[in-house]
Amino acid sequence: MKIVVLDGYTLNPGDLSWDALKAIASCDIYDNTPDNLRLKRIGDAEVVFSNKVVLDEEIFKACPSIKYIGVLATGYNVIDLDAAAEAGIVVTNIPAYSTDSVAQMVFAHLLHIVNQVHLHAEAVSKGDWVKSKNFSFSVSPQIELSGKTLGIIGFGQIGRKVAEIGQAMGMKIVFQNRSVKTDVPAEFLQCDLDALLRKSDVVSLNCPLTDSNVGFVNKNKLDLMKPNAIIINTGRGPLINEQDLADALNNGRIAAAGLDVLSTEPPAADNPLLRATNCYITPHIAWATKESRQRLMDIAIENLKAFLNRKKLNVIN
Repeated sequence: MKIVVLDGYTLNPGDLSWDALKAIASCDIYDNTPDNLRLKRIGDAEVVFSNKVVLDEEIFKACPSIKYIGVLATGYNVIDLDAAAEAGIVVTNIPAYSTDSVAQMVFAHLLHIVNQVHLHAEAVSKGDWVKSKNFSFSVSPQIELSGKTLGIIGFGQIGRKVAEIGQAMGMKIVFQNRSVKTDVPAEFLQCDLDALLRKSDVVSLNCPLTDSNVGFVNKNKLDLMKPNAIIINTGRGPLINEQDLADALNNGRIAAAGLDVLSTEPPAADNPLLRATNCYITPHIAWATKESRQRLMDIAIENLKAFLNRKKLNVIN
């Protein structure tokens, strides 16, 4: 049996080990694979791992040896699941490996916005505190989160973790979810999307991307939000209409945005959010703590072992 990893760099830039995978079978591991090299690199491999490399009907017809695809992520939109099923290929993904890390990034962005620690640290480094006539000075407003309303869109595992952290910080929790949630603390309020946007001081996007919610955060929805509201997106970039969000920020319609994801990654140079007012962007790293990546690799290997033992584990097709 032959295994090929098409784009392993983001999972393992060098601080993890592939040894457990190599112990299963012969492995070819590539940091990245452009579209024009997919066929050559897959060749006669029976097991293919992919994070962002698209695997579709063309690939399945040209590489009939493929029996198993392991998606090295939770989202699996890069795989044509219908074509894979037609070709008899089992596809698995990696659920719930990054919950703690992503929730942590939600609050890294939020605390960055409300406290602006970096601006104050830079001011001190430049000598501004040394020159100050007062024992304390501020270069931006300081905002307390306790008592503020945190609206969470998508109440799966990550949304729940965000709620727990927010509650621990004294925030009031409201959430919107596709289905009714009954197993939640009584003080958490489930409401519809428009009500959540009107109530919330902070809105966190933690929902999956579907055909029906692409660009749902648009001008109409942003206009419902408070002018001092903050939006955080660690979910999926295409959830937001990026021009509409840039306009809202530039016009002072909402206060700030913290984004770990964009509609295209890496972004185009003309993405309007790159220059938007009070818009803070990190390069899709919420999932990428070493601890989270190790869990991802461990689950990926367990998924493959289950397949080889004719068992189903995290099969998505």
